[in-house]
Amino acid sequence: MIVDLHNHTKLCNHAEGEISQYIEKAIECGIKYFGFSEHAPMNFDEKYRISFGQMSEYERSVLDAKERYKNSIEILLGYEVDYLRGYMDERVLKADVDFLIGSVHFIEEWGFDNPEFIGNYKDQNIDEIWQKYFDAIEEMAKSRLFDIVGHLDLIKIFKYIPNRDISDIAKNALIAIKEADMSIEINVAGFRKPIGEAYPSLSLLKEIKKLDIPITFASDAHKPEQVGLYSDEIINMAKSVGYSECVLYRKRQKKFIKF
Repeated sequence: MIVDLHNHTKLCNHAEGEISQYIEKAIECGIKYFGFSEHAPMNFDEKYRISFGQMSEYERSVLDAKERYKNSIEILLGYEVDYLRGYMDERVLKADVDFLIGSVHFIEEWGFDNPEFIGNYKDQNIDEIWQKYFDAIEEMAKSRLFDIVGHLDLIKIFKYIPNRDISDIAKNALIAIKEADMSIEINVAGFRKPIGEAYPSLSLLKEIKKLDIPITFASDAHKPEQVGLYSDEIINMAKSVGYSECVLYRKRQKKFIKF
């Protein structure tokens, strides 16, 4: 992939490796635009993200690397922000970055993608869970706070699939994403999870293309060796539904790149 905007650092407490190792792996993979989007701080679920006190360290480390590697690759700075009402913070939302990824990891404060809490699924109506998830995605898009939708159908992570048609469940969220002029990442992390496929699925990507919503690409790496994995699969997937361009962001401004 030529663009890869969603990657983490060891500062989030559940990733490993040095920033330079991620960048060198990206260069090796032929990536031209590489983004770090650390889990932004908030006063909830603190052990899986940086603290507010670490924001300056994180931003400085990425910008220092941007300068060091400027002749080999373009490094971009962002945050992955949890959309969770009552917990988002202006220090993050107004940070001087290239992009903000908006992600939903919680349904009413339940961390549905965390294996620690997988037991909660047995007490839920799966169709209702999926609808609540995509309602949160819709609400996130309508907030107009973010540039990129992170791992659009993350709710499928443990292969709990709804009985209802997924495109119908996601319909209003996709319309809101289109109206907010956001892009959607094709994220390979799902290949490393029980679901065994990219986020979003091919069927949802077809619906995304019908609405002409821009896409970008994401390793969502938490280890340097995960950078660039499955890139051929997601490039071919994007091409198969008619995409030939992806987007990157500089200072919150969208730029289209052929791939």
